[in-house]
Amino acid sequence: MLYIGVDLGTSAVKLLLMDAEGDIKNIVSKEYPLYFPHPGWSEQSPEDWFAQTMEGIKELTAEVDKSEVAGISFGGQMHGLVTLDKNDCVIRPAILWNDGRTGKETDYLNRVIGKDKLSEYTANIAFAGFTAPKILWMKENEPENFAKVVKIMLPKDYLAYKLSGTFCTDVSDASGMLLLDVKNRCWSKEMIEICGISEDMLPKLFESYEVVGTLKKEIAEELGLKESVKVIAGAGDNAAAAVGTGTVGDGRCNISLGTSGTLFVSSKKFGVDEYNALHSFDHADGNYHLMGCMLSAASCNKWWSEEILKTKDFAAEQKEIHKLGENTVFYLPYLMGERSPHNNPKARAMFIGMSMDTTRADMTQAVLEGVTFGLRDSLEVARNLGIHIERTKICGGGAKSPLWKKMVANIMNMKVDVIESEEGPALGAAMLAAVGCGEYPSVEAAAEKIVKIIATIEPEEELVAKYEEKYQKFKQIYPTVKGLYEL
Repeated sequence: MLYIGVDLGTSAVKLLLMDAEGDIKNIVSKEYPLYFPHPGWSEQSPEDWFAQTMEGIKELTAEVDKSEVAGISFGGQMHGLVTLDKNDCVIRPAILWNDGRTGKETDYLNRVIGKDKLSEYTANIAFAGFTAPKILWMKENEPENFAKVVKIMLPKDYLAYKLSGTFCTDVSDASGMLLLDVKNRCWSKEMIEICGISEDMLPKLFESYEVVGTLKKEIAEELGLKESVKVIAGAGDNAAAAVGTGTVGDGRCNISLGTSGTLFVSSKKFGVDEYNALHSFDHADGNYHLMGCMLSAASCNKWWSEEILKTKDFAAEQKEIHKLGENTVFYLPYLMGERSPHNNPKARAMFIGMSMDTTRADMTQAVLEGVTFGLRDSLEVARNLGIHIERTKICGGGAKSPLWKKMVANIMNMKVDVIESEEGPALGAAMLAAVGCGEYPSVEAAAEKIVKIIATIEPEEELVAKYEEKYQKFKQIYPTVKGLYEL
């Protein structure tokens, strides 16, 4: 049988077709626009997501026996606020994960309601990108729109709803709404009351590998698929990526260098970082995970190369980088503010340390190193919790760069396991579909069968020492300039 994984990203939807053995048969990507109506705001049209997903599925399955398609599941950008009215029409553009408009609401939740209470209710504190602050923003700033709200959902769940008619979400994605009691995997009645909504506005909760329904008749006909094709709940993009890299079970790590960057640690036990610098979420394998998330990762390199250097040849730019651990230029990777560990939507990117002999390659190197240093910040929080991590998987667009992977190994002082497929969320979603259809007894069993390590990058003692010195300097920059962001 065949399984479709849909990775609903920020710049495009990537669709992957996988057989029962985990062999990838086809991959299709469809782009859609991203809107910035005000500085720091970030929005998209859910209708664009659905239209491009439908076109993508048609293209994905054009050359195969469509009767073999058994299931479809999702990995999706997290935290986005999608609202529907009584007629199931989208009320306003979705407010995305990297939108920074909710500073006032985030402060209210953290300071007035209180971080201790939020952590008690949800295992997390408020971040500007989370869904609950967006609900409060909409209630305050768009009361006419808020009065129309009948359904509140996350981006990938809009696709599941359009395909199956089931109003659903999964616990991994719901963990990032600040509405879920993560420990008990149920909606928090206290947070529902604080946000001024009712529980019937929220979707039914499922585990990521559970079947939520089948294709609606008209959808199946349009796609040329059987109505019996199962729709599986899916997961937030980072949890789906973790499944796709085999980061399931206990004590495993994955680093994602996508539009955003994440450090993801799987665990069979529920746990909370006392400073709430890391997110404590439910995992797609039925367990839990801790995650540090930076808002701009590979997107920093994309911005630097395409907008500033005016080139899309990322590899050519990196060819001139030779002296690792010796760069005197530093880069703070906060193009859209920052989440972990600083929780500051006002933070912004900057270069520091240039001189008359600074080269283009030095600047490019600083961007790659700055993102990796930012992820190291989250790793240090995990290490302070007593979590001992010796190796990590890696995925995302940035993982295609051999140079960047070498930087990760040496800046983190960890072995980096390179897997056969770096498709991350799309592969993880297809694997969840296979589990939901009974192809595998568990997510861990699917990962053990499908995910294959093809190489390991070892940290080099001399380079680790050089980068340790550089990281200690990097750590001092944000506290030094933090006050400038308030001006």
